[in-house]
Amino acid sequence: MAVSRGRRITITVAALAAVGLTAGLTTGCDAVDKALDCVQTADTIADSVTDLQQAVENASNDPSQIDQSLASIDKNLDKIGDKTDNADVNKAVDNLDKAVGNVRTAIKNGDNTPDISPVTDAAGELTKVCTS
Repeated sequence: MAVSRGRRITITVAALAAVGLTAGLTTGCDAVDKALDCVQTADTIADSVTDLQQAVENASNDPSQIDQSLASIDKNLDKIGDKTDNADVNKAVDNLDKAVGNVRTAIKNGDNTPDISPVTDAAGELTKVCTS
């Protein structure tokens, strides 16, 4: 039985719509997954920043805690940087990375209680960008 031209067009349009919808849903899910990854990683970084604050406060007892906290932040920055192509997130990651580098430099230069407020500020900005 031959399918009429009008019916073929309807079937083709329906098939294209289904493909478009599926692609849209997949893209939407990818965006949601990336956003969740961003939020989760930003939350983990916030925890690491809290650990860094405590490590700086306790630097006289165990200076290695600062290095461990900074390493944790670096590790999580790598995770979030690899998972996003969002310019605002990447800028926030770069700012936090720079702030962490400045703390490392201060410690290397003998400052046992470096100013970590730029790290805290940059982590806050990353969290803000991930949740907006």
